Amino acid sequence: MMNSYFDLHVHTTKSSSDSSLTPEALVNEAIRIGLNGVCLTEHGGWENKEEFSRFAKRQNFLLIHGLEITTEFGHIITIGLDGYVKGYYRIRELRQAINQCGGYMIAAHPFRNVFNKPPYNNNPIVQQPQPSSKDIMNILSHPIFQALDDIEVINGANSEKENIFAREVATVLGTPGSGGSDAHSTHGLGKAVTVFKQEIHCQSELLEALHSKAYSPYKLH
Repeated sequence: MMNSYFDLHVHTTKSSSDSSLTPEALVNEAIRIGLNGVCLTEHGGWENKEEFSRFAKRQNFLLIHGLEITTEFGHIITIGLDGYVKGYYRIRELRQAINQCGGYMIAAHPFRNVFNKPPYNNNPIVQQPQPSSKDIMNILSHPIFQALDDIEVINGANSEKENIFAREVATVLGTPGSGGSDAHSTHGLGKAVTVFKQEIHCQSELLEALHSKAYSPYKLH
Protein backbone atom coordinates (compact mmCIF):
# COMPACT_ATOMS: atom_id res chain seq x y z
CA MET A 1 0.00 0.00 0.00
CA MET A 2 1.36 3.40 -1.00
CA ASN A 3 1.63 6.37 1.32
CA SER A 4 -0.11 9.57 0.27
CA TYR A 5 1.59 12.94 0.60
CA PHE A 6 -0.79 15.86 1.08
CA ASP A 7 -0.14 19.53 1.61
CA LEU A 8 -3.07 20.48 3.85
CA HIS A 9 -2.46 24.24 3.97
CA VAL A 10 -2.16 26.22 0.74
CA HIS A 11 -3.36 29.63 -0.49
CA THR A 12 -3.85 30.67 -4.13
CA THR A 13 -4.67 33.87 -5.98
CA LYS A 14 -8.28 32.74 -6.19
CA SER A 15 -9.22 34.02 -2.76
CA SER A 16 -6.01 35.07 -1.02
CA SER A 17 -4.86 38.57 -1.95
CA ASP A 18 -1.37 37.97 -0.55
CA SER A 19 -0.75 34.89 -2.71
CA SER A 20 1.04 34.79 -6.07
CA LEU A 21 0.20 31.11 -6.58
CA THR A 22 -2.43 30.50 -9.25
CA PRO A 23 -4.50 27.30 -9.04
CA GLU A 24 -3.00 26.15 -12.34
CA ALA A 25 0.57 26.73 -11.16
CA LEU A 26 -0.24 24.94 -7.92
CA VAL A 27 -1.32 21.80 -9.76
CA ASN A 28 1.73 21.80 -12.03
CA GLU A 29 4.16 22.27 -9.14
CA ALA A 30 2.41 19.74 -6.90
CA ILE A 31 2.72 17.08 -9.59
CA ARG A 32 6.35 18.01 -10.24
CA ILE A 33 7.39 17.58 -6.60
CA GLY A 34 5.46 14.35 -6.16
CA LEU A 35 2.49 15.29 -4.01
CA ASN A 36 -0.65 13.16 -4.12
CA GLY A 37 -3.08 15.89 -3.14
CA VAL A 38 -3.47 19.45 -1.93
CA CYS A 39 -6.06 21.06 0.30
CA LEU A 40 -6.79 24.62 -0.79
CA THR A 41 -7.40 26.49 2.46
CA GLU A 42 -8.39 29.93 1.26
CA HIS A 43 -9.50 32.51 3.81
CA GLY A 44 -13.25 32.36 3.20
CA GLY A 45 -12.91 29.69 0.51
CA TRP A 46 -13.51 30.05 -3.20
CA GLU A 47 -16.27 32.56 -3.87
CA ASN A 48 -18.03 29.90 -5.92
CA LYS A 49 -17.81 26.30 -4.67
CA GLU A 50 -19.22 25.02 -7.98
CA GLU A 51 -16.40 26.79 -9.81
CA PHE A 52 -13.90 25.02 -7.56
CA SER A 53 -15.55 21.67 -8.27
CA ARG A 54 -15.42 22.24 -12.02
CA PHE A 55 -11.77 23.26 -11.87
CA ALA A 56 -10.82 20.31 -9.66
CA LYS A 57 -12.54 17.80 -11.94
CA ARG A 58 -10.51 19.02 -14.93
CA GLN A 59 -7.21 18.29 -13.20
CA ASN A 60 -5.31 15.02 -13.24
CA PHE A 61 -4.60 15.65 -9.58
CA LEU A 62 -6.58 15.58 -6.33
CA LEU A 63 -7.64 18.99 -5.03
CA ILE A 64 -9.62 19.26 -1.79
CA HIS A 65 -11.73 22.26 -0.86
CA GLY A 66 -10.84 23.61 2.57
CA LEU A 67 -11.06 26.82 4.54
CA GLU A 68 -8.76 28.71 6.85
CA ILE A 69 -11.18 30.42 9.20
CA THR A 70 -10.36 33.28 11.54
CA THR A 71 -11.84 32.56 14.96
CA GLU A 72 -11.71 34.08 18.42
CA PHE A 73 -8.80 31.74 19.15
CA GLY A 74 -6.83 32.08 15.94
CA HIS A 75 -6.85 30.51 12.48
CA ILE A 76 -8.47 27.11 12.00
CA ILE A 77 -8.03 24.85 8.97
CA THR A 78 -11.29 23.07 8.18
CA ILE A 79 -12.06 20.28 5.73
CA GLY A 80 -15.64 19.29 4.97
CA LEU A 81 -17.44 22.63 5.07
CA ASP A 82 -18.97 23.97 1.86
CA GLY A 83 -18.16 27.57 2.67
CA TYR A 84 -17.92 30.28 5.27
CA VAL A 85 -20.98 31.14 7.34
CA LYS A 86 -21.31 34.13 9.64
CA GLY A 87 -20.83 32.91 13.19
CA TYR A 88 -17.83 30.67 12.57
CA TYR A 89 -15.72 33.23 14.44
CA ARG A 90 -17.06 31.56 17.58
CA ILE A 91 -15.20 28.30 18.04
CA ARG A 92 -18.26 26.55 19.49
CA GLU A 93 -20.37 27.32 16.42
CA LEU A 94 -17.58 26.21 14.12
CA ARG A 95 -17.23 22.93 16.03
CA GLN A 96 -20.97 22.32 15.74
CA ALA A 97 -20.84 22.88 11.98
CA ILE A 98 -17.89 20.50 11.65
CA ASN A 99 -19.73 17.84 13.65
CA GLN A 100 -22.79 18.16 11.43
CA CYS A 101 -20.83 17.64 8.19
CA GLY A 102 -18.39 15.04 9.51
CA GLY A 103 -15.52 17.40 8.89
CA TYR A 104 -12.18 18.00 10.54
CA MET A 105 -10.59 21.03 12.15
CA ILE A 106 -6.94 21.76 12.80
CA ALA A 107 -5.37 24.76 14.52
CA ALA A 108 -3.15 26.48 11.95
CA HIS A 109 0.30 27.63 13.16
CA PRO A 110 -1.00 27.59 16.76
CA PHE A 111 2.18 28.96 18.37
CA ARG A 112 3.26 31.52 15.80
CA ASN A 113 5.06 34.51 17.35
CA VAL A 114 5.17 33.10 20.90
CA PHE A 115 8.98 33.20 21.01
CA ASN A 116 9.23 36.74 19.63
CA LYS A 117 10.17 39.59 21.93
CA PRO A 118 7.30 41.85 23.10
CA PRO A 119 5.38 43.53 21.60
CA TYR A 120 5.75 41.15 18.64
CA ASN A 121 4.70 38.00 20.50
CA ASN A 122 0.94 38.31 20.04
CA ASN A 123 -0.75 34.91 20.02
CA PRO A 124 -4.45 34.12 20.60
CA ILE A 125 -3.71 31.00 22.68
CA VAL A 126 -0.52 31.74 24.62
CA GLN A 127 -0.06 35.05 26.41
CA GLN A 128 3.01 34.23 28.48
CA PRO A 129 6.39 35.09 26.96
CA GLN A 130 8.83 32.34 25.97
CA PRO A 131 6.73 29.27 26.90
CA SER A 132 8.51 25.99 27.61
CA SER A 133 7.69 22.32 28.11
CA LYS A 134 6.71 22.93 31.73
CA ASP A 135 3.93 25.26 30.54
CA ILE A 136 2.23 22.75 28.23
CA MET A 137 -0.37 21.43 30.67
CA ASN A 138 -1.42 24.97 31.48
CA ILE A 139 -1.60 25.81 27.77
CA LEU A 140 -3.78 22.75 27.14
CA SER A 141 -6.35 24.11 29.58
CA HIS A 142 -7.24 26.70 26.94
CA PRO A 143 -10.77 25.99 25.59
CA ILE A 144 -9.59 25.74 21.99
CA PHE A 145 -8.08 22.33 22.68
CA GLN A 146 -11.51 20.96 23.61
CA ALA A 147 -12.81 21.93 20.17
CA LEU A 148 -9.99 20.84 17.87
CA ASP A 149 -9.30 17.54 16.15
CA ASP A 150 -5.58 18.29 15.89
CA ILE A 151 -2.97 21.01 15.59
CA GLU A 152 -0.55 21.87 12.81
CA VAL A 153 2.94 20.97 14.02
CA ILE A 154 4.96 21.63 10.89
CA ASN A 155 4.05 24.87 9.16
CA GLY A 156 6.28 25.90 6.29
CA ALA A 157 6.13 29.57 7.26
CA ASN A 158 6.83 29.06 10.97
CA SER A 159 10.17 29.14 12.72
CA GLU A 160 11.76 25.82 13.65
CA LYS A 161 11.32 26.68 17.33
CA GLU A 162 7.58 27.29 16.88
CA ASN A 163 7.17 23.97 15.07
CA ILE A 164 9.17 22.02 17.66
CA PHE A 165 7.03 23.43 20.45
CA ALA A 166 3.86 22.54 18.52
CA ARG A 167 5.11 18.94 18.25
CA GLU A 168 5.68 18.83 21.99
CA VAL A 169 2.15 20.06 22.62
CA ALA A 170 0.64 17.54 20.17
CA THR A 171 2.50 14.72 21.91
CA VAL A 172 0.96 15.65 25.25
CA LEU A 173 -2.40 16.21 23.57
CA GLY A 174 -2.18 12.71 22.10
CA THR A 175 -2.60 13.63 18.45
CA PRO A 176 -0.22 13.01 15.52
CA GLY A 177 -0.08 16.63 14.39
CA SER A 178 -0.45 17.75 10.79
CA GLY A 179 1.91 19.34 8.30
CA GLY A 180 1.16 22.05 5.77
CA SER A 181 3.30 24.49 3.82
CA ASP A 182 1.09 27.58 4.23
CA ALA A 183 2.37 28.29 0.73
CA HIS A 184 1.50 31.50 -1.07
CA SER A 185 3.83 30.75 -4.01
CA THR A 186 5.29 27.79 -5.89
CA HIS A 187 8.50 28.22 -3.90
CA GLY A 188 6.88 27.17 -0.63
CA LEU A 189 4.52 24.47 -1.87
CA GLY A 190 5.13 21.10 -0.24
CA LYS A 191 7.68 22.44 2.23
CA ALA A 192 5.65 20.68 4.92
CA VAL A 193 3.14 17.90 4.29
CA THR A 194 0.96 15.31 5.99
CA VAL A 195 1.70 11.68 5.15
CA PHE A 196 -1.17 9.18 5.19
CA LYS A 197 -0.63 5.44 5.43
CA GLN A 198 -3.00 4.72 2.56
CA GLU A 199 -3.94 5.87 -0.90
CA ILE A 200 -6.49 8.68 -0.94
CA HIS A 201 -8.63 9.43 -3.96
CA CYS A 202 -11.36 11.82 -2.72
CA GLN A 203 -12.45 14.07 0.13
CA SER A 204 -14.39 11.34 1.93
CA GLU A 205 -11.31 9.10 2.00
CA LEU A 206 -9.21 12.02 3.26
CA LEU A 207 -11.67 12.70 6.07
CA GLU A 208 -11.76 9.02 6.98
CA ALA A 209 -7.96 8.94 7.20
CA LEU A 210 -7.89 12.12 9.26
CA HIS A 211 -10.47 10.84 11.73
CA SER A 212 -8.55 7.57 12.09
CA LYS A 213 -5.42 9.58 12.95
CA ALA A 214 -3.44 7.38 10.53
CA TYR A 215 -1.11 10.17 9.46
CA SER A 216 2.05 11.99 10.42
CA PRO A 217 3.67 15.35 9.66
CA TYR A 218 6.70 15.47 7.39
CA LYS A 219 9.12 18.14 6.22
CA LEU A 220 9.47 17.46 2.51
CA HIS A 221 12.16 20.01 1.65
